[in-house]
Amino acid sequence: MFAIIGVIVVIASVVGGYVLEHGNLSLLFQPVELLIIGGAAMGAFLISSTPRVFGLVLKGLLTVLSPKSQSKEKYLELLSLLFQLFSKIRKEGLVSIESDIERPETSPIFRKSPSVLANRHMLSFICDNLKVIITANIPPHELDNLMDIEIDAHHHEALIPSHSISKVADGLPALGIVAAVLGVVLTMAKINEPPAVLGASIGAALVGTFLGVLLSYGFVGPIATNLESQAEENAVPLQVVKVALVAFVGGSAPQMAVEFGRRAIPEKGKPTFDELEKTVRGKAK
Repeated sequence: MFAIIGVIVVIASVVGGYVLEHGNLSLLFQPVELLIIGGAAMGAFLISSTPRVFGLVLKGLLTVLSPKSQSKEKYLELLSLLFQLFSKIRKEGLVSIESDIERPETSPIFRKSPSVLANRHMLSFICDNLKVIITANIPPHELDNLMDIEIDAHHHEALIPSHSISKVADGLPALGIVAAVLGVVLTMAKINEPPAVLGASIGAALVGTFLGVLLSYGFVGPIATNLESQAEENAVPLQVVKVALVAFVGGSAPQMAVEFGRRAIPEKGKPTFDELEKTVRGKAK
């Protein structure tokens, strides 16, 4: 929704300002210029991308119109899930959660957290690291390093769409100049035409530069920034799980371990201490 509003604001501001200055909208409609700039940008993107990168970018573009933000409710759900797992381990031992992490879809604990079950990477991150804890007597600092490796790898992949689109945005002004130069070349072929014809031809050529800059800074660049912000936000839950697991392995009680995890949440989505306590107490009943 925000992306759509942003597009409307950009178009309304640019076109509205042009019209208020008594500009002729028909002069801005240059489909050939759009074909040159858009086609060249797409071709350059295909040259610079592998099939995997292309797929990640397409998938990322779909999230721009409907981003999935991390809410306080989702964080509470995640922390309460960790609390239940930690409490079961503390009461019944590490082996007691083996069936839960082997088949989380049928686990009574995991089924109480639908947002975690729906996030395949989060689910595997939790289960895989708990399997490591069960099968190896791993020290907290080594577990910390192990999870950092996975988080960094995931974050690097999550930023690929943003970086790829950002490079396209960087090239659009130059491609706009290419379209403008081609327009000037065509104008020079009409040098014997009347001034009115030459003026219209030069104006059409300059629209190429205008479109390249507008597309770069008004649309494509902001899309890249949007995807980068989403990648940064989606990395936070993994950090929350990491902090809570390291604290628990280090000897913290279940409620204290999830409190460590709560402290890793940014202020906007962070539940209060009382909200977390109320939630985990409700789950413990």
